[in-house]
Amino acid sequence: MQEEKLHPFKTIKYLLCGILLCVLVGVCCFFGGRYMADHPAEPEISAVVLQSRLSELSELSSVAYYYTNMAQYENSGQIAGIGIPFTTKRFILTYDGIIKAGIDLSKVDLDVSGSAVRVKLPEAEILSHEISEDSVEVFDEKTSIFNPFRVEDFTSFQADQKVIMEEKAIAQGLLSEAQKKASEQVQLLLQSVLPEDASLTVT
Repeated sequence: MQEEKLHPFKTIKYLLCGILLCVLVGVCCFFGGRYMADHPAEPEISAVVLQSRLSELSELSSVAYYYTNMAQYENSGQIAGIGIPFTTKRFILTYDGIIKAGIDLSKVDLDVSGSAVRVKLPEAEILSHEISEDSVEVFDEKTSIFNPFRVEDFTSFQADQKVIMEEKAIAQGLLSEAQKKASEQVQLLLQSVLPEDASLTVT
């Protein structure tokens, strides 16, 4: 069988087509690279990353309430609701304390939908309440051999006073102020890591 010989013009035609194809591929790669450089891919917003950023703080203490308090303790032995003479014990106590309120960031509900980020914060709560031991002073102390002071008298009285002061702080708007401050701080924290075109809603 005779081999078919390529016509010289056909050879040139195939060669030119090959060169043109290479040029087209090169041009496409060049302009494709330029386009990608000028239009970088938008970073993907990850709920996991945002949640991790929040969990770094674990809890957000946003408001501190400082106070000085004076309270009186009095106790006496009783029979059928009637005080027994010579059994009265009492003292007046003054002390400084600090109540911290904020939110627990582990309870944050975070949702990401495209470029929209929605954050729902838990209710603000009292995170800690400390009384400065160095500030405690006792005045007008009176005791009775029939009803002496016990350690429980001081610890119970102090616990009761903490509850009273926390209720007073809440009545003066401690938790509502803590909620407001926490919302502002969470917005600042997340906006620092979100793309510029992302929308953030904190409630």
